[in-house]
Amino acid sequence: MRKISLSLFLVLLVSFAYAQQAKYVFFFIGDGMGVNQVQGTELFRGELEGRIGLKPLEFAQFPSATTCATYSATAGVTDSAAGGTALATGKKTKNGTIGMEKDQQTSVSSVASWAKAKGCRVGIATSVSVDHATPAAFYAHNPNRSNYYEIGKDLYTAGFDFYAGSDFLDPDKKGTSESLYAMAEKNGYTIARGIADFQTKKNDAEKLILFQTEAASKIDRNSIPYAIDRKEGDLTLTDITRSAIQFMSKDLSKGFFLMIEGGKIDWACHSNDAATAFREVEDLNSAIKEAYAFYTQHPDETLIVITADHETGGLVLGTGEYALNLQVLQNQKVSENGLTRILNQLRTETGNKVSWEQVEQALRTNFGFWDKVKLTSEQEKRLREVYDRTFTGAQVKLEKSEYAQDEPLASEAKRIINEIALVGWVSGGHSAGYVPVFAIGAGAELFQGRMDNIEIPVRIAQAGGYK
Repeated sequence: MRKISLSLFLVLLVSFAYAQQAKYVFFFIGDGMGVNQVQGTELFRGELEGRIGLKPLEFAQFPSATTCATYSATAGVTDSAAGGTALATGKKTKNGTIGMEKDQQTSVSSVASWAKAKGCRVGIATSVSVDHATPAAFYAHNPNRSNYYEIGKDLYTAGFDFYAGSDFLDPDKKGTSESLYAMAEKNGYTIARGIADFQTKKNDAEKLILFQTEAASKIDRNSIPYAIDRKEGDLTLTDITRSAIQFMSKDLSKGFFLMIEGGKIDWACHSNDAATAFREVEDLNSAIKEAYAFYTQHPDETLIVITADHETGGLVLGTGEYALNLQVLQNQKVSENGLTRILNQLRTETGNKVSWEQVEQALRTNFGFWDKVKLTSEQEKRLREVYDRTFTGAQVKLEKSEYAQDEPLASEAKRIINEIALVGWVSGGHSAGYVPVFAIGAGAELFQGRMDNIEIPVRIAQAGGYK
């Protein structure tokens, strides 16, 4: 019998393994989600069951798992624009740049556009504004991630089938003659505001943009609420994912590519808010369950890939003691920014004459302090000193993070509960730490071995048969 060379055998093996292409592709990006954000969430979930150990997230149990590097073309630490561009296009670029080479002049195409060229339906969705850096990297080309109006116009130029997010950030740019909303109908898009409106419009719409309700956007157009702050009726990432699948499923014969970003993991980590970050990772996991349910119906034709554009905050699990106390974070019922809103409301109700007793009650209710979370005398002293400095007539200097400006007392409460949880943070910015990669389904075997972020869209294209 004639011997087959090893190289030929490998070619035949790979050809056989990937003969079944991924017709339906889900690409989830947890913005700012490093390995410790995932591990910390799983350890937190374990402690809530009264034990030391992991309660795994569903996506972290996918059969293919590895890590990837995230540096940009011009810096060891990437921003979301360059990180998103790498994951979208397979090209590294300069920080702050969307869908262009590092010369900031040469446009580069994305895996979403490669899928469209094959004839697939394409959707781009996020929990923040639809023109934010990560989603924009899949459809826009701009040297400056902050050019939101121009990026919004590129959304229509790309012409994908489905977009979703909180809203446009700058729909009516000063000096321009046409609103981004007005451009929708001209370009064949239906705008749906909230899930009820989506359900009414989805069947008749050829292309659709899903935003939160106008009332929600008046409160905050930058993003949908954190999971920890969510109220009944708020748009969720799971709602968005389920809606995207419904809309894409109107014609499954074409196949689809769907990118979904959990954008506020990053925001919570910029604020060094561990409880909020872990809840956001859990929320991304809930959205991924929707994709997994689809996968179980089409296991031989579906690929799900999960990764991150970078790690944010330099999250440390353990601050010196050989221990963790993550379960204490369950007593935090609102984000740092959510507590800021509560304190601001107290200021309004009292004419800015908020008593220590009122602040103390807010901390008991929303952080469990004194009742469920025991404080040291030093920690109590710190809270009282911040109260005396900021609630007794002096002008308040808010504490700023990348996406929030918070009451100093809210920030101090967050720092204290982090200390008690034995969680630390290196900075309020990004880091160059490895980020995780998980995959399941048709072509998942491609996602093994240490990777660079620019390899991910190329391997997705290989699995999907995109040119």
